[in-house]
Amino acid sequence: MSTLEIDSDLLEPTSAHCTDTSLVVELADGALLVTPLWWYPPLMAATPEQRNQIELSPYGLHWPELDEDLSIEGMLKGRRYPSAQPPAVAAE
Repeated sequence: MSTLEIDSDLLEPTSAHCTDTSLVVELADGALLVTPLWWYPPLMAATPEQRNQIELSPYGLHWPELDEDLSIEGMLKGRRYPSAQPPAVAAE
C-alpha cells in the first residue's frame, strides 16, 4: 500500500461555496473538492446565507457566525461528524 503525498501548498482553498446538498471547495491546484453537506450537521441546519459566509485559511474553512471550522485534510480523508446521517436515514 502506498501513501499519496501532496504538496500542502496545493491544498490551500482558493474559493468555497455551499449548494443545497454539497460543500464545494476549489484548491490552489485547481482541483474541486466536493463533500455532501449532510456530513456537517451544523451547516445543514444553517440558512443558505449563513452557509456561504465562509472565511478561507491556508488549511481550511471557517464560518464565523456558526463557529464552525473544517480542515481540507479532514475533508480529503472523508471525516464527517459522528452523528451525521444521510438524509434518507435521518428521515426514518
